[in-house]
Amino acid sequence: MGIEKITMPKLGESVTEGTIEKWLVAPGDTVSKYDSLAEVTTDKVTAEVPSSFSGTIKEIIANEGDTIEVGETVCLIEIEGDVEEPVQVSAPKAEAPAEKPALQQTPKTKSQPAAGGKAAGRFSPAVLKMSQENGIDLSQVSGTGREGRITRKDIQAFIESGGVQSRPTIQEVAVQEESPQQVASTEKQSAPEQSVSSNVKLENGDIEIPVTSVRRAIANNMVRSVTEAPHAWMMIEVDVTELVLLRDSVKKEFKEKEGFNLTYFAFFIKAISQALKEYPEMNSMWAGDTIVMKKDINISIAVATDDALYVPVIKGTDEKTIKGIGREIHELAGKVRNGKLKSTEMQGGTFTVNNTGSFGSVQSMGIINYPQAAILQVESIVKRPVIMDNGMMAARDMVNLCLSLDHRVLDGLVCGRFLARVKELLEGMAKDKTSLY
Repeated sequence: MGIEKITMPKLGESVTEGTIEKWLVAPGDTVSKYDSLAEVTTDKVTAEVPSSFSGTIKEIIANEGDTIEVGETVCLIEIEGDVEEPVQVSAPKAEAPAEKPALQQTPKTKSQPAAGGKAAGRFSPAVLKMSQENGIDLSQVSGTGREGRITRKDIQAFIESGGVQSRPTIQEVAVQEESPQQVASTEKQSAPEQSVSSNVKLENGDIEIPVTSVRRAIANNMVRSVTEAPHAWMMIEVDVTELVLLRDSVKKEFKEKEGFNLTYFAFFIKAISQALKEYPEMNSMWAGDTIVMKKDINISIAVATDDALYVPVIKGTDEKTIKGIGREIHELAGKVRNGKLKSTEMQGGTFTVNNTGSFGSVQSMGIINYPQAAILQVESIVKRPVIMDNGMMAARDMVNLCLSLDHRVLDGLVCGRFLARVKELLEGMAKDKTSLY
């Protein structure tokens, strides 16, 4: 018998700390190896921390809301027998904790699962293992955890009740979900005109939304990027009329053959990857006393959910076909929306491409994904009248590419040449000239 430490795991590349969002255990609880102990959030992921050992929770060191550095102790566990090999953190959830509504609204269960309480993609390894061992259909179990999550205690209650489980009342769920800090925050909302900061006051009808740890981490990372990296910005206009005709001519057959849609984004990433190979300075990172020029070209792409933004990475894009890139875009976006994206799939990015055109944007300035040196925004393709080389006017499909760059690493000359090469590659994509495979 002995006491072992559970420490804050490293949940991603460049992640140095995590915030304890919610403890799933308490002192005195008996846990098995791989059981989830706590929900932890960083600027990149929200994940459950599994137990490295089987034993009894002895002491909770870190409180909910505390931000702990990687490697620091978060709790102590009393174990029996020989020390087991520590386990690594499991795949993260793809959803950030939902923000609390104003106090004036009637409390209700968060995301109460449909179809008998099933919360797709939200089962911890311990819950899955326990349900499989007892032959339990999780769609028949209602969860009392955060956002309708099914916990080990829900499974145990389901077993003890002989397969009949009563749903918790609205009041019970509200009490379970609301931490003391959140209660204090919502109580403040009943006092209009109370000062929130030096220049923000609450007026009648205003709603004060607590900042979640995920949103705070994202904010801190954005502030760091803007503060440390001197941002510069430039834009180039590209005629993609032939590219549009190419995609239109093959998209139906491609979907029938491959099973997923061929998007413009795959063509853009292919062209950008080729240009990065020719201008490797763009594929660099600031490292204090040195600039690191990365060998591999790994493109980070932004995928949004209703309440969070995730940046999965497509590895080795310069070596992939348009079809291969398109498939990875499709698969990674699906994993984000289904809650199956792994932390390893958000690591190793060297350059970020953001498809802002999917929202109808035609011009924007992105904040660099620190510590990368640049981010390229692909805007919406729009038809515009253009004067051709022969002096005639024609309707053409045009797109703006907007580049934000870290001026410590990159200068206008190389960035201008890089964008000009991307333009040349895209304008050269056409039927009978560009291979998808």
